[in-house]
Amino acid sequence: MKVDQSLIDKIVILAKSYGATRLILFGSAVETPLEARDIDLACDGIPGWKLYELAARLENELGASLDIVSLTPPSRFTEYIVTKGKALL
Repeated sequence: MKVDQSLIDKIVILAKSYGATRLILFGSAVETPLEARDIDLACDGIPGWKLYELAARLENELGASLDIVSLTPPSRFTEYIVTKGKALL
């Protein structure tokens, strides 16, 4: 899968429509965007099950496998994501 700017723009627009206040792309989509295996996102601002509803909608609309995690509460894992990931919002 190719993770390019048009794909990122679609992700950001949908995430904002669900209320995302912070969105970070991480994993293979950042490390090797032309050969990404899936899309990994970390997000703030979307409560409870709405976060997983967004993930399902993104998977359907993008036709790509997607993993999503909340940035809240902070943990070593989310700190790693913030350090190594690419902020989209």
